[in-house]
Amino acid sequence: QVHLAESGGGLVQPGGSLTLSCEASDSICGSNAKAWFRRAPGKQRELVAIINFGGRTDYADSVKGRFTISRDNAKNTVYLQMNSLTPEDTAVYLCNAGILDNRGNYYPRSYWGQGTQVTVSS
Repeated sequence: QVHLAESGGGLVQPGGSLTLSCEASDSICGSNAKAWFRRAPGKQRELVAIINFGGRTDYADSVKGRFTISRDNAKNTVYLQMNSLTPEDTAVYLCNAGILDNRGNYYPRSYWGQGTQVTVSS
């Protein structure tokens, strides 16, 4: 059973930065991409950023220009660098392993971490 473990969340002031990490316990067969989602209170889960094994990335409009997703394949780890954070970024951030097709559609698979809380507040 492959496990995903997120880390790096915390409390940060508006305008601040955080870097989240998602480490997989092993390679995940059948998945060619990983993604970060977030779930804010009272809101639906939102796809934030995607990266495939080749390094192709995509972002939600709400985070473009502020967030950067990257990966270290040798460490089975994906990162999310978050800059210029606002209170609207407050959420539980979750990592997922899934499939990114040639049209840019991401299909989550049943590999989820427990999430890491990010709170942006003064």
